[in-house]
Amino acid sequence: MSENTEKSSSDVLIGPSSNEDNERDRPDGEALSLPTFVAGSGTLDRLVDTARDYARAAASDNTLKAYAKDWAHFARWCRLKGAEPLPPSPEMIGLYLADLASGSGPSPALSVSTIDRRLSGLAWNYAQRGFSLDRKNRHIATVLAGIKRKHERPPVQKEAILAEDILAMVATLAYDLRGLRDRAILLVGYTGGLRRSEIVSLDVHKDDTPDSCGWIDIFDKGALLTLNAKTGWREVEIGRGSTDQTCPVHALEQWLHFAKIDFGPVFVGTSRDGNRATETRLNDKHVARLIKRTVLDAGIRSELPEKERLALFSGHSLRAGLASSAEVDERYVQKQLGHASAEMTRRYQRRRDRFRVNLTKAAGL
Repeated sequence: MSENTEKSSSDVLIGPSSNEDNERDRPDGEALSLPTFVAGSGTLDRLVDTARDYARAAASDNTLKAYAKDWAHFARWCRLKGAEPLPPSPEMIGLYLADLASGSGPSPALSVSTIDRRLSGLAWNYAQRGFSLDRKNRHIATVLAGIKRKHERPPVQKEAILAEDILAMVATLAYDLRGLRDRAILLVGYTGGLRRSEIVSLDVHKDDTPDSCGWIDIFDKGALLTLNAKTGWREVEIGRGSTDQTCPVHALEQWLHFAKIDFGPVFVGTSRDGNRATETRLNDKHVARLIKRTVLDAGIRSELPEKERLALFSGHSLRAGLASSAEVDERYVQKQLGHASAEMTRRYQRRRDRFRVNLTKAAGL
């Protein structure tokens, strides 16, 4: 399995446009330049570079990569229809959404959530090119409302990895360097209720690397993770387990010790012979592959065909597993997952007493 991280998607989005003379075709920071009425200087030029760096940091690499694909797909669709993607045409975008929902072309129909995400991607891309896309325009809003009314379905949820499952999964791992790393990834990700991107973006200390989104502090009673996630900065407390075999903090300490990591990314690749850690941060896809592989190796849901088992589990299975297994007040789970509402946390709970509060009896019936 390749341990190399993928090329940063920001390279795709913020590289030079195919039309170097057309500023409106350049997304995000590339369009930043000195106004024509301002005399250039070394200081101002450096500020332009700084502003571009901040513009690149406005969204995660995964988000930028998705937006780049959204724009490329729409631009190609426009060319096939004999139209131009610029400037934005609400009428054409309405037709585009209808095409995505109907599956009238060679591609299958997309889900409502994917179509909504495509529209967000187009709005972002237009904004970076100096245009405004009004999603409330009737040509867009009414088509989208009709798509949602006709095609929207309840979200397909990934299977939760429960406590007995995670124990079986880590038991399949060897005690070599890769096994120590992957054991720490699974246990820390599970007990922290972390997203894939949050796991691999951790550094040993604050500000070790520019692409870090958090760091760790290890104490006698547990580990404190400080994360800059989707919902902003939050702290995640991971207490020590009842045994070393199931303790996420012990697994993390073992990995850091034997990998000789005291600076930079926490979770990195290993050499081909597996004897040393590299300096390359793992890609979040490694977490997804690790979950699927250990699910198969542990025989979880073995009554199902392999293809179905692989489709059931993903990185979100760790978060859903914590929400479903932790026998504590719901508000503590909500805080650990970084959810803004209890309702969002309940979506992650695959097993809970839905009728614990019986309003029928409370109403006297």
